[in-house]
Amino acid sequence: MIEPPGPRAKEIIYRDGNVMSSCMSRPYPLVIDRARGATITDVEGKTYIDFVAGIAVMNVGHSNPEVSAAVTAQMEKMAHCAFTDFFADPPVRLAEKLTQLTGYDRLFLCNSGTESVEAAIKLAMWKLDRQSLIGFYGAFHGRTLGSLSLTCSSVKHKEHFPTIRVVHAHYGYCYRCPLHLKYPGCGIECARQIETLIFKKEISPKDIAAIVVEPILGEGGYIVPPPEFHQEIRRICDDNDILMVADEVQTGCYRTGTFMAMENFGVRADIVCMAKALGGGLPLGATLASSSIMDWPPGTHSNTFGGNLLASAASLAALQFMEREDIGTRAKQLGDYVMLRLREMQSKYPAIGDVRGLGLMIGIEIVKPEGSIDPDTRGRIVVEGFKEGIVLLPCGDSAIRFSPPLVITKAEADTGMDRFEEALKKSVC
Repeated sequence: MIEPPGPRAKEIIYRDGNVMSSCMSRPYPLVIDRARGATITDVEGKTYIDFVAGIAVMNVGHSNPEVSAAVTAQMEKMAHCAFTDFFADPPVRLAEKLTQLTGYDRLFLCNSGTESVEAAIKLAMWKLDRQSLIGFYGAFHGRTLGSLSLTCSSVKHKEHFPTIRVVHAHYGYCYRCPLHLKYPGCGIECARQIETLIFKKEISPKDIAAIVVEPILGEGGYIVPPPEFHQEIRRICDDNDILMVADEVQTGCYRTGTFMAMENFGVRADIVCMAKALGGGLPLGATLASSSIMDWPPGTHSNTFGGNLLASAASLAALQFMEREDIGTRAKQLGDYVMLRLREMQSKYPAIGDVRGLGLMIGIEIVKPEGSIDPDTRGRIVVEGFKEGIVLLPCGDSAIRFSPPLVITKAEADTGMDRFEEALKKSVC
């Protein structure tokens, strides 16, 4: 077996460097050829256990045969019909399935997470005739200008770009409370400051169209807030006639066990954004709301590829597969097991400062001996994991994410955890 990067990988990486935009960043030289289930194979034939799933996209597994069959059958008929100008059955069947799974009765189809957030922003602003938003420190909602205004995880994302008016509040990050308080005695002060500080000093609630929040902070570090955090956000929205928007782009489609992650917190948002795993591997996003909110007139918002027939067919097949296979229960059970394995490692390796997650959306925070963030060691662990045969990605200031395909087997998860421990050992010992 040729150790990566082999000659074929080096040749592709060289060509990539000649033609691709320099704005992309890759943490190690993995050149992918094919994948199935939770296993990735590179161009030299080496296999890896996938703990990334294309950034929480491939919930149904790579090369899922049911999704492949649905896309192939649709491709033989046609690929694109300009659904926002004409009518077709596949997007309607998909919409009917999503309304059944979520309880929302209207949706807008698009192509990505950032587009679904843009649609939510426009819908909230249109509905309430207000132009300002509240987001959260550490949030990631996309890189187009509306969603970028809400994104607040790295200044690199926003430098030199204009934004709409967004005021950011503290997220419920109990491991490193920005207010230096202790949960549960804190009274969820991070959320309460929206009313006690932001509304009094920075912006009137009468100017705010929506509070936009991730159920679990994704790119910001896979941070799970206490249940009362989202409940308090819901109360603030209700008391101040503000719409609550849940960005379920990374957390949706059973990633945390429930179809929408907000279900874990007993909270229902007014508008929901979905994408990533929704398309079964094809580009697809959706913005969902009730008909009383999503009642904007024709022409207010549209796009070219939303409701794409191939993406609709893939999504419907993926949703039917996940529901039939009870993939949410699987995510909870395997997630509990992976968390157990990681906590066992935490007891042996002080470099793991925190283990957190819901379902198979799990993060660990890498720290220095005194407890401060340690992005350098985090980076070494991610690269060593690649050498050991697992695919990992960082998130937040010092965290590593674990978001494998939800079809990963216990045996694969065990092997992956063994390889991760080897990578951890080589990086910190």
